[in-house]
Amino acid sequence: MKDLEGKISLVTGGSRGIGRAIVNALAEAGADVAFTYVASTESADTLVKSITEKGVRCKSYKANVGSADAMKAVVQQVEADLGPIAILVNNAGITRDKSFLKMSQAMWDEVLNVNLNGVFYTTQLVLQDMIGAGWGRIINISSIVGQTGNFGQVNYAATKGAVIAVTASLARELARKGITVNAVAPGFVDTEMVGAMPEAALAQVKAMTPIGRLGKPEEIADAVLFLASPRSSFVTGQVLAVNGGMYM
Repeated sequence: MKDLEGKISLVTGGSRGIGRAIVNALAEAGADVAFTYVASTESADTLVKSITEKGVRCKSYKANVGSADAMKAVVQQVEADLGPIAILVNNAGITRDKSFLKMSQAMWDEVLNVNLNGVFYTTQLVLQDMIGAGWGRIINISSIVGQTGNFGQVNYAATKGAVIAVTASLARELARKGITVNAVAPGFVDTEMVGAMPEAALAQVKAMTPIGRLGKPEEIADAVLFLASPRSSFVTGQVLAVNGGMYM
């Protein structure tokens, strides 16, 4: 169903993994899609080409979401290229893992800047148009790690837990303005980041997951698609856990 036809969406960190699946899902639902990326321009260009073949508009923008100036430029350019943003998916995130006693301030600062400050910068930039339209969807990608914690990921857990708190608070502020704010908290998903884990650690993750496998990026994208659609209009301030039962 083309639930999102005519809607313009922005996905941060949209060129690979979960972000790429989200871009595809939004396009399949009829939305025009803009996305940011930081690594491969070739990969971003390939995605843009495949999305435009679906009959919707798509643009990519190379930018660090942890830079307020960079994201201001991106949002302005998206508005010029496609129009006002109605759906924002704050997906961009990084890890810099190390046990807490060995974690440098640079590792702490870098993760907080991208994973948390990036949510602040981007969300604030798109809100005015959503308020003016009386409709908007903000979906923040958190993590099971923000709910349970994880060894060697104090910085990452802090940001993903904070994203859940931001989601709840912002949902209260915007509920009467026609804007919903929700989070998706993936478990361990079959992406490059998880694939880099040692085989023994991956086996342990699967054993701890009641469903017995890693998630697929498309399964996270389906959750995002529901929260972006008109069918979720009575859902706000919630955390949708997509983790195979690993945390209940």
